[in-house]
Amino acid sequence: MLSNHPLRHRWPGILRACAPLMLVAICTWGAFHFHLNLATMGFIYLILVIATAIRDGFWVATAISVVSALCLNYFFAPPLFSLSVSDPANWAALVAFELTALVISRLSKLASDRAAEATRARSDAERLYDVSLRVFQLNRSQDPGKLLATVICEVFDLNAVVLFDALSCNTYSAVGAGREDLSSEIISMAEAGARRVFLADSNEFDPVREIRFCLLRSSLGPSGGLAVCGPLQPLIATALASLCEITLDRYRAVERECNAEAVRLGEQLRAAVLDSLAHQIKTPVSTIWAASSGLLALGGLSETQELLMGLLDEQSERLSGIASQLVTTARLDASAIAPKRELLRLSDVVDATVQTLDPQKAYPRLRISYADREMQILGDRRLISNALGQIINNAFKYSTRNTAITIRVGSGATGATVSVQNEGPTIQPSDRDRIFDRFYRSEIIRQKSSGSGLGLSIVKRVVEAHEGSVWVDSQAGTTTFSLAFPLAPKELVAGDCLPDAHS
Repeated sequence: MLSNHPLRHRWPGILRACAPLMLVAICTWGAFHFHLNLATMGFIYLILVIATAIRDGFWVATAISVVSALCLNYFFAPPLFSLSVSDPANWAALVAFELTALVISRLSKLASDRAAEATRARSDAERLYDVSLRVFQLNRSQDPGKLLATVICEVFDLNAVVLFDALSCNTYSAVGAGREDLSSEIISMAEAGARRVFLADSNEFDPVREIRFCLLRSSLGPSGGLAVCGPLQPLIATALASLCEITLDRYRAVERECNAEAVRLGEQLRAAVLDSLAHQIKTPVSTIWAASSGLLALGGLSETQELLMGLLDEQSERLSGIASQLVTTARLDASAIAPKRELLRLSDVVDATVQTLDPQKAYPRLRISYADREMQILGDRRLISNALGQIINNAFKYSTRNTAITIRVGSGATGATVSVQNEGPTIQPSDRDRIFDRFYRSEIIRQKSSGSGLGLSIVKRVVEAHEGSVWVDSQAGTTTFSLAFPLAPKELVAGDCLPDAHS
C-alpha cells in the first residue's frame, strides 16, 4: 500500500528541495520570454541563491548556484543556447554564486543557532522561575527534600533527580513521568555520584548517560550534592543546586528557630515552676529549722532526742539552702535579678565572703593571696560574693579533710580573676564542662557528698551576667575553680590602678 511505501515519508523533503529548482526554471522562462539582459538575470539568480541559502542551507544553495550558472551561460550569455566552458565570466558567475551560498548559509545557520539558544535560554529561565516560585511556596516547617526533587524533575521534564543532604544524611529521589521503568542501576549511580561530588568538592558530568552532578555549597562549605538525569545546561544545573541549598538552609533555620522557641518556653515554664515550688517549700522549711534550732538551744533533751534533733536541724538547714538556690536560679532565669554594677575590688569581695564562714572550720584551712596592684571591676558585690561563696563552700565540702584551701586574687591587662584551689577527687575531662549545667553531678561527687547540682549553674549565670567567664582545672588530685571579670573602663576609675589594701 502507498501508506507503507518508504517514499511516502520522503515526499515533503523532496518537494522542499525541488521548489527552488522549479523557481529557477520559472524565472528563466519568464526572463527569456521578456528578453531580459545578462546583468538583470545575474542579479535575479543571485537573489534566488541567497533565498535558498537562508531557507534550505548550503548544499541546496550549492545546487541552485550550479543550475543558475548553467542557465545564465546557456540562455543569456552570448553565444546563446551554448555552454562556453572557456569563458572566464561564466566561471566568475559560478564562483560568485557559490561564495554567496556559502557565506549566507553560514550566517543563516549562525543566526538560527543563536535564536534557538536564546529560545532555549528563555525557556530554561521560565522553568527555573517556575521551580523557584513553587519551592518558596512550600511549607517551611516540612522537610523539602522530596518535594524539591519532584518539582525539579517535573518542571524540567528530566528522567530522574537525586538530592543528597549531607547535614541530615538524607537522600531524596524522583523519577520523571512516564519513566517509571528507569533502571534502578541509574538511580543508584546518581545517588553515588551526588555523594561523590560532596566528598570531592567539585562538579561532574557523565556524557554517556547525560547525568550532571552538582555540588551543594553553604557558607560553611560543601553541604550535599544534586544529580540530574537528562539534557540540561550546566548553568541551569548549577542554579538548581544553589536553589536546593537555599531551600534546605531555610528549612534548617526555621527548624532551629522553632527549637530555640520551644527551649525558651520550656525554660520559662521551668523557671516559673521552680520559683513557685521554692517559695512554697522555703517557709515551712525555715520554720522547721528555727524550731529544731530552738529546741537544741533550750536543752533538756535526752541523748537520743538530741541526736535526732541535731539530724533534723542539719537536714532542715540543708533543705533551706536548696530552696534558696532554687529561688536564686528561678530569678536568674527570669532575668529578675540584674547586676547592680559598682566599682569594686575582688579582694574586698573575698574578705566579705570569708567573714560569712564558720571561723572554727574555715580559718585554719584557708590560705588567701592578693595581687600586688589590683585593678577594679564593675560588678554586683552581692551576686559575686554569693558565687564566690558557693565555690568556697564546695571546696570545703569536697576536699580532703584538713588540707589547705587557697584563694588567689590576680589582675591582668584585660581582667581580674579570683581562683579557689583545693585537694581532693580529680574531676574528669568529660565532666569539666557539664558540671556547670543545672542539676548535673559527676559520679565521684555523688559518691562523696550529697547536693542539688544547682550551685555551679548559679555561679556560671552570675559570671556570664557580668560578661566574665568561669572554668575549672583539675589534675593529680588538685582542683582549681577560676572566675574572671573584665576590668572597669579607665574613665570610671580615678587612677589606672589602686594599691592593694592587703599588701
